Amino acid sequence: MSDEFSPEPPAQTAWEAAGWAAAAIAVDPINLGGVCLRAAPGPVRDLWLELLRDVSDCDRWRRIPLHISESRLLGGINLAATMNSGKLVGEQGLLSEADGGFVVLAMAERAERNTIAHLCHGLDTGEIIVEREGLRDKVSARFAVIALDEGLPDEHLSRALADRLALHVDLHSVSIRDITPLPFDVDDVLNARHRLPDVVMDDRQIEALASTAAALGIDSTRILILGSRLARTCAALSDREAVNELDLQRVITLLLLHHATQIPASDDVAEPAPEQPPPVEEPEQADADEPPASEQAQDEEAQSPETEPDDPVPLEALSEQLLEASTAVLPAEMLGQLLLRNQPSRRQSLHAGKSGATQRSKQRGRPIGVKPGNPKSGEKLNLVATLRTAAPWQRLRQQQRDGLNTGTNIAIETSDFRVVRYRQRSASTTVFVVDASGSAALHRLAEAKGAVELLLAECYVRRDQVALIAFRGTEAELLLPPTRSLVRAKRSLAELPGGGGTPLASALRLLDTVTEQIASHGGTPHYVLLTDGRANIGLSGEPGREQASQDAEQTASHLRKRQLRGIVIDTSSRPSYRAEELAGHLGAIYAPLPQANASDLQRVIQAVTS
Repeated sequence: MSDEFSPEPPAQTAWEAAGWAAAAIAVDPINLGGVCLRAAPGPVRDLWLELLRDVSDCDRWRRIPLHISESRLLGGINLAATMNSGKLVGEQGLLSEADGGFVVLAMAERAERNTIAHLCHGLDTGEIIVEREGLRDKVSARFAVIALDEGLPDEHLSRALADRLALHVDLHSVSIRDITPLPFDVDDVLNARHRLPDVVMDDRQIEALASTAAALGIDSTRILILGSRLARTCAALSDREAVNELDLQRVITLLLLHHATQIPASDDVAEPAPEQPPPVEEPEQADADEPPASEQAQDEEAQSPETEPDDPVPLEALSEQLLEASTAVLPAEMLGQLLLRNQPSRRQSLHAGKSGATQRSKQRGRPIGVKPGNPKSGEKLNLVATLRTAAPWQRLRQQQRDGLNTGTNIAIETSDFRVVRYRQRSASTTVFVVDASGSAALHRLAEAKGAVELLLAECYVRRDQVALIAFRGTEAELLLPPTRSLVRAKRSLAELPGGGGTPLASALRLLDTVTEQIASHGGTPHYVLLTDGRANIGLSGEPGREQASQDAEQTASHLRKRQLRGIVIDTSSRPSYRAEELAGHLGAIYAPLPQANASDLQRVIQAVTS
């Protein structure tokens, strides 16, 4: 397995795809949703954005910073105008300002949930509803999103927003020396925009696109709709009024591959029905009724130039062509990485990152908004938000205070106080549970030790912790409590013995206890279980495979109710159904890695804890 989700494409191929993406979104920005641009900040990304501005011929561009406030995003009260006029005056939000244009989302992989939710609502409905600070309004907000994904290989754009963007471009492999002029200009875009309503896509092509998406493990209908729109847009850019196979291949490159969850197999496309053999005629009858072979060949040659272009490619053949085009750019090791990348977000409802889950705090962390409160309780007052809340009531309160000399021009009450909401990341702890039983444990223990040491090196930066549980003989033992001490961890790992029985149920019970203690202290626990799943020691300490398996199953089912994120790494020589069943009872990811080394294990663990 490699560090990257997929190998970087050649620079020329990547830049060509980026050029098509820029032209396509310029032709039909509202219906295509936008572009997910995965690139580091630098001249290449800036040049692509500049080229997009040129070909789009649009002057409505708004940039959304990472920590934008909801009032600036949606709109709210204009505090200065309200205070001067004595009546409620609203101001336009950034999304409504971008109506008919583009919004650029900076650091999209780290965008707040509420920002993503408002963008998705605008993309779905073409409008936003403002209900805040005494205002209620519905305004038009039809825009396209340019999501700038600057994340590391294990950081990705929100799935909700990514599913609404028809174009995905990766420029990490492109340098400034690889830049070439785009194959389209403003006139090409305008001509394609006028031609687009007349472009057609037949049912055969739609079915082929759907079967290809199914073979890639894509189950979102929204992506298929975007794919059909993108195919028609590519045909319009190519000065055609009908979609062909080349347009469908561009849809695979620019859209489908970025949502793939599996490697397409040869049997993923429906096999064509067996054709009926042609009726066999008697040789004598054929000789009597049919013309000579030379004349028949001449007739076929005369008809072929006219008939072949009109004959559509069969659905099965078209589906196979699209699958071949998709598998040509997929690496052989992609399936394991796809499994690890997609399962955590689908199987877990908790939102936890490398730095742990979020916690509410009164004074520490990153500001995420305001809420009603009282500064006397130790929370920090947000003066601007307090004035915004009090502004709509000033005329009424002044009327109520007529004749009273309060000495103030602004009437503020306790109910107007707004305090800052903070969000603080809790420390993340990865608990390694290692099967140290049997003669094969020595090899696996060495891999586990290497993975723990590699992960510990990152804890100083991420403020993570690591714990180690080993089980052998008749019981499990906590060899290393949660710690960031590299010296202490190495000492405990070096002294880890091997051999004996497999008390799997005891290990799961200890894991439950340790993770519960971590959570009670404000931490976010994850676990990595390395075992072959063959329990032979029960909770009572007595040997017996049947009772030991029952105890392990019951303990795993109890642990699953806590919804912890974890992974079961199968350490047997071949993938074992016992370990896979154990992962099912735990609600964890199953990863058969019989030939894994310490570096491979580290990458798997990062996929779970990120």
